[in-house]
Amino acid sequence: MKRITLMVVRLTIFLPWWYIRIMIYAYTNRGTEEQRYGLLRRILTKANHAGRVAVLSSGVEKLPEQMGYMFFPNHQGLFDTLAFFETNPYPFVPVMKKEVTNTFMLKHVRLILHGITIDRDDVKSAMRTIREISEEVKKGRNYLIFSEGTRSRKGNETLEFKGGSFKSAYYAKCPVVPVALVNCFKAFDTNSIEPVTIQIHYLDPIYYEEYKDMKTTELAVMVRARIDRKIAEVTAADIA
Repeated sequence: MKRITLMVVRLTIFLPWWYIRIMIYAYTNRGTEEQRYGLLRRILTKANHAGRVAVLSSGVEKLPEQMGYMFFPNHQGLFDTLAFFETNPYPFVPVMKKEVTNTFMLKHVRLILHGITIDRDDVKSAMRTIREISEEVKKGRNYLIFSEGTRSRKGNETLEFKGGSFKSAYYAKCPVVPVALVNCFKAFDTNSIEPVTIQIHYLDPIYYEEYKDMKTTELAVMVRARIDRKIAEVTAADIA
C-alpha cells in the first residue's frame, strides 16, 4: 500500500533504533506496561504523521478513572488500531484474530503488550480466551475488541455487532466503552497518499449496573446504535 510505503521511506532513519527497542521489549520482560505501551505509541504516532494522516479525537476525558474496561469500536480498516494508540494515553491491548498472529509487526505488538489472540473457528478455545480476557480486565488491564468481527468495507456504515464479543465484559463486570471511528478506511484501505483526516470519538461508558440485566445481543445493539448516531452526527456536520 502506498501510504505504508510512504511511512517507511520517511522514517527510514529511525527504523534501526526502533527495531532494536521493539525486539528487546518483545522478547524480554524488560520495562513496565506503561513503558512498552509508550514506545509503541511514540512510534505509531510518528508513523501516522509521516503517512500524512491527521487524527482528530474527542471524549478521552470520558474514559473511566479506574483501569479495567473494554473498548468496543466499529471496524473500518487496517488503520483503526493506530487511531487508538495516538489518542489514548492509557495502555490497552487489542484482541487479535489467530489469522494475524504471525503477521510481521502485529506479532511484535502482541508480544510487547502481552496480548491475547482468539481462534474464532474453535468454540472451546474462543471461550477459554474470553474467560482469560475477563480475568485480565479484572486485574486492571484495558482491552479492545472489534465486535463486528471483520472490516465493514462499507465506509462509515457499520455491520452487525456480535453479542458473543461482549461476554468478556459480562464476566469481568467492567465498563464498556463504545468508540466511533470515522473515515479510518481512507488511511490504508484506499490506494492514495493524499493527506487524510480520520476521527475517533470515545463515547460515554456503559457501566455494568446499566447492562447486567440485558442479553449480550441487546448490549451489542445498544453499542452499535450509539456508534451509528455519532457517525451520523459527525458526517452530517462535515457535509454542512
